[in-house]
Amino acid sequence: MAETINQWAVITIILSGVALLTGVYFIRHGNREAHMRAMIVASSLATIFLVLYLTRLGLGYEKKYIGPNRGAYFALLISHIILAAANLPLALGALFNAYKGLKAAGNLGNIDLPAARGYFNRHRAWVRWTVPVWLYVAVTGWIIYVLLGRWGEVIKGA
Repeated sequence: MAETINQWAVITIILSGVALLTGVYFIRHGNREAHMRAMIVASSLATIFLVLYLTRLGLGYEKKYIGPNRGAYFALLISHIILAAANLPLALGALFNAYKGLKAAGNLGNIDLPAARGYFNRHRAWVRWTVPVWLYVAVTGWIIYVLLGRWGEVIKGA
């Protein structure tokens, strides 16, 4: 069961990354409504991933890397873990400011209202860090999954 949960976790984080890139595309092309929807999907999928990942760990399913070039693998893993931990507060900060800005604006057509502008400016400042970190964590997570699929050994079965 833990292996199936692990596979679904990978699927959700891949889809989250796709939704994130889609949201970036939409906002760069001025489609605020589609951007908001894509980012809600990306955030929801990332939340589902986190629940599945923690469930898998709770079931005791872990793999140990036994492949070549362990130093490079551990450098990748350590950077992934540190930035994954940083990504949660970054994403929450970005979402909080977008939510508060939308609430102050009343709708996406009014984001230039003085009451909303500050929140959206802070949202943009947060996402300048959040998007690259989120993408790095997603891509390195996919790489780690592939490497463990090839050179991973289950160390504790569930």
